[in-house]
Amino acid sequence: MDMGKVNEYDINGHQLSSFTVPGVWGVESLANGNILTCGRGIVREMNEKGDTVWMYSMKDNPDYKIGCSQIAIRRPNGNTVINDWFNQWSGKVDPGNLPLQFIEVNLEKKVVWALSSWVEPANLGPATIIQFLDEKSISEKVSFGTIK
Repeated sequence: MDMGKVNEYDINGHQLSSFTVPGVWGVESLANGNILTCGRGIVREMNEKGDTVWMYSMKDNPDYKIGCSQIAIRRPNGNTVINDWFNQWSGKVDPGNLPLQFIEVNLEKKVVWALSSWVEPANLGPATIIQFLDEKSISEKVSFGTIK
């Protein structure tokens, strides 16, 4: 992360590729051979040459505040889920302005849903990762939190 690079190595430790990605925190290999990177408010899909083929900036939807994006997950439907890591250095959670924990955006950069669940009985706190157990729509499954 501090070097701002994503490197790929083979099983023998030989470097296969290296891309400059400032502030990178999370990386996911995609089924199409590309990689999805996340960090410093930018989610980027890059091809094997390191060219950006899709990018989402937290500034693309200013109504959905994400302060510290770390992980991006590409769903089978092509949408991307992005987390907001709200941590102890971010300050105290303001009950009148609860931060988002996750958003899902489509390839057109439209927000599909946003999750903010800071109240019991389903206080997710500063969640870092989300896991989907099936392909059903999240809106059909969620019975807690606030989905916008």
